[in-house]
Order: sequence, then structure tokens, then C-alpha cells
Amino acid sequence: MNWPAAFWEQASYLVTVIGLPFAIWVFLKQERAERENEEEEAYLLLANAYNDFLKVVLQHSDLQLRTAAALENPTPEQRERMLVIFDMLVSLFERAYLVAYKDDMTPSERRRWNSWDDYMREWCQRDDFFFALPLLLRGEDAGFQAYIQRVAQEERGSVLTA
Repeated sequence: MNWPAAFWEQASYLVTVIGLPFAIWVFLKQERAERENEEEEAYLLLANAYNDFLKVVLQHSDLQLRTAAALENPTPEQRERMLVIFDMLVSLFERAYLVAYKDDMTPSERRRWNSWDDYMREWCQRDDFFFALPLLLRGEDAGFQAYIQRVAQEERGSVLTA
């Protein structure tokens, strides 16, 4: 065998042994980074949706939805607006649950999910939201229902009944 042919044969072995695994590693790393970017984008879209929701809450400041205590003696019109706003919130929470929640999360997924868990816990502490949950959860995803009912129970120390 002549020298150039032997060189190219050895080079092909080198590519097979080192280059191919390296190329696979680079591909997998890029795929992981792309998946992480997609998850971050989904989280940002949800965060923007929550900010938009808070603008609705602000537009209805007479309902006192950002105070610790529920509005005393709301009028029927205020109750109706409050129920619609709570319905919007539950839909947003369900979307976040379906997009972001997993039983086994990476640290970055857990960090993003913890924000939504905190929001749910905060709202479940409100009497008006807590007592409206059975009505609001009708027809929602079963996994989401179980999750938010558990959160509500943990926050309130009592079982939520329909």
C-alpha cells in the first residue's frame, strides 16, 4: 500500500472514532439549547399573558382583587365581573400547567414553574377565589384540577368541595 492511501485510511478511522461522536455531541447540545429556548419563549408568552391579566385587574380596581381580603358585600354586577376575571385567571393557570408543568423538571423548568405555583397559591388564599374554584374548574383538565385543588387545600388547610 502506498503512503497517501495509508494516510487517508488512517484519517478515515480517526474521523470515525473521534469526529463522528463529536458531531453527534454537538448536534445533541444544539438540540438541547434549542429546546431550552423554546421553553423559555413559552414561559415569556405566559408571563406576558399574566401581565395582561393584571392590567384587567387594575382596570377593575373597585373589586379590590389585589388586596388580601375579599371585597365585602359586592354588588351583583361586581360579583359577575369578579367571576369573569377569575375565569380568565383559571384559564391562564390551566394553560401554564399544560405548557410548563411536569412531574420531573430540570432546575430551569422548576424555577419557571415555581412562579406559577406562587401565583396560584397567592390567589387561593383569597376567600372569593377559593370558594369560586369548584365552579371555575368545571370542564378543566383533570390533572390541572387536581393540582390547583391540592394547592388550595395546602394554602387554606381545608378541603375544597364542589
